[in-house]
Amino acid sequence: YLSCDYGTVNPFSCGLWGEKDGVWYRLREYYYDSRREGAQKTDEEYYAEIQALAGDLPVRAVIVDPSAASFLACIRRHGRYPAIPAQNEVLDGIRQVSDALREGRLRVAPCCRDTIREFGLYRWDARAAKDLPRKEHDHAMDDIRYFVTTVLAGQEEGFYALAAARR
Repeated sequence: YLSCDYGTVNPFSCGLWGEKDGVWYRLREYYYDSRREGAQKTDEEYYAEIQALAGDLPVRAVIVDPSAASFLACIRRHGRYPAIPAQNEVLDGIRQVSDALREGRLRVAPCCRDTIREFGLYRWDARAAKDLPRKEHDHAMDDIRYFVTTVLAGQEEGFYALAAARR
């Protein structure tokens, strides 16, 4: 899987995920900060970057920030990867990421430097009326949350019901 937090002015973050023995690993990442670099990228340029990140690996789907409609359309137009709008429940997502990390079901490779940097900078907003993270240094954090809430949470055991016709 690839998971993306889309940004043109804010940073764009994308992680490449692989699973082994029930543990999901963030193997590689692409992170682009247009403010730092002094130039914005288009949807097509970001698409080329995620293709390069994936290489020849068999990516099941790209999980994308649900507000990035134009980028979702770009991915779909190319037809190489299924594009899925991410589940975007912030507080539940933060809890699910925290649980997955604590349980050892989610790991980050040392080469994912921007992810590791953001983990050290991620903070709760003390000024907010309710529990919310600060909207800074959260782009890799958001793309990880999108992956966990959309893919990993769907693999957890849960309640299932079956309907059968009465005779």
